[in-house]
Amino acid sequence: MHDDRTLVEHRLERVLRERIRPAVHPRTTPLDVEIWSTTDEPVSVAEGLAAPTRPIGEGTPWGAPWGTSWFKVSGRVPAEWAGLTVEAVLDLGFSPRTPGFQCEGLVHRPDGTPVKGIHPRNSYVRVASPAVGGEQILWHIEAASNPDLEEAGVPFRPTLMGDRLTAGDAPQYVLGRMELVVRDETVWNLVMDLEVLGELMAELPLEGARRWEILRAVSNALDAVDLQDVNGTAAAARQELAAVLAVPALPTAHRISAVGHAHIDSAWLWPLRETVRKVARTASNMTALLEDEPDFVFTMSQAQQFAWIKEHRPEVYARVKKSVADGRFVPAGGMWVESDTNMPGSEAMSRQFVHGKRFFLDEFGVENDEAWLPDTFGFAAGLPQIIKAAGSKWLLTQKISWNRTNKFPHHTFDWEGIDGTRIFTHFPPVDSYNCEMSGRQIAHAVRNFKEKGVATRSLAPTGFGDGGGGTTREMVAKAARMRSLDGSATVEWEAPAAFFAKAEAEYPDPPVWVGELYLELHRATFTSQAQTKQGNRRSEHLLVEAELWATTATVRTGAPYPYEQLDRIWKTVLLHQFHDILPGSSTSWVHREARATYARVARELDTVIATAQGALAGAAPGATELVFNAAPHARGGVPAGGASGAPVLAGPVAPTAHDGGCVLDNGLLRVEIDSRGLVVSAYDIEAGRETIAPGLAANLLQLHPDFPNQWDAWDVDAFYRNVGSDLTDVAELTAVQDGVRVVRVFGDSRATQLLSLPAGVKRLDISTEVDWHETEKFLKLTFPLDVKADRYASETQFGHAYRPTHQNTSWEWAKFEACNHRFVHFDEPGWGVALVNDATYGHDVSRSVRTVDEGTTTTVRASLLRAPRYPDPETDQGVHRFRHALVPGATIGDAVREGFRVNVPERRVVGSAEVAPLVTVDNDAVVVSAVKLADDRSGDLVVRVYETNGGRARATVVADGFTAGRAVVTDLLERPLADVGQPEVVRDGVVLTLRPFQMVTLRLPRA
Repeated sequence: MHDDRTLVEHRLERVLRERIRPAVHPRTTPLDVEIWSTTDEPVSVAEGLAAPTRPIGEGTPWGAPWGTSWFKVSGRVPAEWAGLTVEAVLDLGFSPRTPGFQCEGLVHRPDGTPVKGIHPRNSYVRVASPAVGGEQILWHIEAASNPDLEEAGVPFRPTLMGDRLTAGDAPQYVLGRMELVVRDETVWNLVMDLEVLGELMAELPLEGARRWEILRAVSNALDAVDLQDVNGTAAAARQELAAVLAVPALPTAHRISAVGHAHIDSAWLWPLRETVRKVARTASNMTALLEDEPDFVFTMSQAQQFAWIKEHRPEVYARVKKSVADGRFVPAGGMWVESDTNMPGSEAMSRQFVHGKRFFLDEFGVENDEAWLPDTFGFAAGLPQIIKAAGSKWLLTQKISWNRTNKFPHHTFDWEGIDGTRIFTHFPPVDSYNCEMSGRQIAHAVRNFKEKGVATRSLAPTGFGDGGGGTTREMVAKAARMRSLDGSATVEWEAPAAFFAKAEAEYPDPPVWVGELYLELHRATFTSQAQTKQGNRRSEHLLVEAELWATTATVRTGAPYPYEQLDRIWKTVLLHQFHDILPGSSTSWVHREARATYARVARELDTVIATAQGALAGAAPGATELVFNAAPHARGGVPAGGASGAPVLAGPVAPTAHDGGCVLDNGLLRVEIDSRGLVVSAYDIEAGRETIAPGLAANLLQLHPDFPNQWDAWDVDAFYRNVGSDLTDVAELTAVQDGVRVVRVFGDSRATQLLSLPAGVKRLDISTEVDWHETEKFLKLTFPLDVKADRYASETQFGHAYRPTHQNTSWEWAKFEACNHRFVHFDEPGWGVALVNDATYGHDVSRSVRTVDEGTTTTVRASLLRAPRYPDPETDQGVHRFRHALVPGATIGDAVREGFRVNVPERRVVGSAEVAPLVTVDNDAVVVSAVKLADDRSGDLVVRVYETNGGRARATVVADGFTAGRAVVTDLLERPLADVGQPEVVRDGVVLTLRPFQMVTLRLPRA
């Protein structure tokens, strides 16, 4: 019996490959093809249509890397094909590689309107069904010769092909068949029947009756096929399969909601400009497929991608908009892009939803209830509150299935964030956001589903993604056969909201997962491409600062509020938080452009800020220097959100020589720097407490080899810690006016540090400049602390999350590299220490016991730089600057304050008028996250605050010039919330009572 089964399976495979599939196109005739190429940036459709062309034949090389070629394709349907289905097969030179990672094209009519996209698994264009014979064919194909960065199937190999500046001009492709063909629908359907049954048969139990029933039917069908006349016998073969295809699924079968999908990376192994075209190609494909397949439903996320179509291809957008109105093309997710969620700050993460949801509401009248992030690299613990505050309630992702150490225990569950908010969450058990409707994938989803016995539904995002392409007609055909098929899960096309509503209804009390959804992979994305991360952090703070001062200037002076400008810049910064740009996993071209974009954003926002501050400060005689403080805490006599005359502050304390090194002492903190330039003591004088572990040294640069098993820019594997070197050699140790200057030379690189101790505070400031020219290395900045801490706090959106410092379980061990925002904090009861930063995210924490008498060392290491070679072979080469501060004796509140201080520097402006804060809060535990004018241009004030310490807090918010008595609590889109009580009003203030980490948005009208 086993031999019979194997023989049938092998027979099926060969007959399909060599006889039946080729018979789908029994007649062919060549098309005439001409070409025009450019290696410059893509031209407009009008230019492409008008460009002079030359003949090109099959087998001819074409297409420089990242170039664009316009093919002119013409021909005539033979008269004898009348009554038949006729298509064109347009093979640009496709390889077996997955669509989206090689050449692709968009077919246009002579008037420039798009027909559909073409790629390796979707190279057809319908001519007529049926044809009348004699039809004239004339199309123009905009073809992108995007290079395959994994040429010959070798992944992660360093390549210069990722940037048009270094890719050269050698042709990448060889033109394939460009033909008119007759399409035999009966043979094509036979292929679909046999593929579905053959794939199902392979997944059924070996001795199960259903498997043998299918095997017999397949064997009979193959017997019915005359291999010399497949087209004449295909109908008879299909008849042999009809009975087994008609056996319905059991009522208990698992139910899969198929969602047409094309996860398109907004940039990755291609630049942003190419994604604009990928989206147009895919949208053209999917609107065409929707017209042909009445049951099919397609969903696309990322409002930015819809906006690109609207701007660049309005003809495609018109088709999209009609399909959206029909309920068939479904905008999903309600975010500007599918962003990283670990690194974006509180406001940026909120604005992802604000701008995404508002676009879908304005353009389509669609309100998204789901967050759609299938490929994001883990999820910060602050995200549930943001999703709910945006008016959504569900989350979909698939990426956690990539965990390498621990298999996540649920597919459907409630996810609880740091403030207690819960979001109904689903991980598709198909374990792919590029499902192809194969029997193997469907069977895997059934076997893999963790909620068996209590739930019956899962979702399958179906279609080619990453580089685009979408769902194919073959996938739709397979889904139709599995709508109710014995032995298989049932498959039905549904929009995400329909799935979630049914899944939530059948599973009203799911299990709860508390805290971050940590991806046990791609941990190096917290560090790769340091300048991209620095640009993001700086842009986030500049945007919030620009909103604050522009709002204050508008209210106080009547200056115009730059609505359009701020909206545009926010969208630019949000775009660059896409989950391959901000994480540093895109090509050199992407990051080269990102650096230029961030520099332009900074210049523009600095101008907005300077204009607003100039209006506020005035220019009357007797002007003096004012200090503007945009941080949410008062500092140096300057109020939060206001400006005062520049206080006279003592500079950093001068170092004194000590035992070959230096000492910095301001009466509160005594820091000893030894002859190696390392911090061997940071003594909290007031507390009588040492910060640095005995016998160890802080401010220690450590260098590790860094060659992960795969995913170079994405991954750092645990074994990197096996080998490392302490960079203790000193090229220069100098006492300077501002502190101690330390220079180290290692490999081909150079690090210069300035350690300074400000007067009057317990804070050691560390500025580090690295001229980095290493390859496949990992640079850490190390602080061994004399603290026994079982857990530590790591800042995230609207609060902080705790992580263990030990490795009791494999779940804890797997978090050997983690993400923080502005600070990490460690404490014992009554005393703590914080490490704050201005631009780094990655870090690791470990603990060790010295002796019973000496106690425990908790070591934190900030990740500074990496040097992976794929996909950018020059990752991070060059000069980088970092700022850190070690804050002994710090509470969580101190850590929050110091984190803002290092990220939001004060600004000095010459003027004559001090500026009182527009908004004040009387509790330092409650931080102002945003002060802005309402997006609807009503003139209302929007103030967002959150509790920072992780405890209950009561605070009064006062907004000068606004009516507290009419304040309302809103969602992130500034819409009043009907299900919350109105805030208490006392005199001119709004009184808030907040839960731990609760975020509240207030809207106040002008008085």
